[in-house]
Amino acid sequence: MDKEKVVSFDRIKNVINNEKARKKKIVFTNGCFDIIHAGHVNYLRQARSFGDFLVLGLNSDKSIRKIKGANRPVVDQSQRAIVLSALTCIDCIVIFDQEDPEILIKEVLPDVLVKGADWEENKIIGADFVKKNGGIIKRVKFEIDISTTRIIKRIGRLFYGKE
Repeated sequence: MDKEKVVSFDRIKNVINNEKARKKKIVFTNGCFDIIHAGHVNYLRQARSFGDFLVLGLNSDKSIRKIKGANRPVVDQSQRAIVLSALTCIDCIVIFDQEDPEILIKEVLPDVLVKGADWEENKIIGADFVKKNGGIIKRVKFEIDISTTRIIKRIGRLFYGKE
């Protein structure tokens, strides 16, 4: 894992302040990123294209279990962070335990908040806060029709004849 890319919540404000002092446009997105696939990579590349420094809020294992149930994540947070830190489009990763990233968004105060186009802007957590502080919201259309859930179901069909 690129230890310099994975930053604790306590350190993120200093990292962001340093980047803003260098006149960097800060982009934030978040998600589970369980079983990393081409759709994730495409989404993250697009998110990075909206600015100079991409911060990824990565849901912790605890957070994912609250959201998706006891059988998830398939891949634990340290392994997901290792894979994600290898992507050059990501500048910084913060693992968070909450079910949503609102506290982290308020700490980062990004110039651009990015979510998938499947989220209506008025449902995006942190959108009002970001806009109120001069930032913008970008919604990224999924160009690759794949999801972790669909991969899990396919594996179930292929190996066990069930989902």
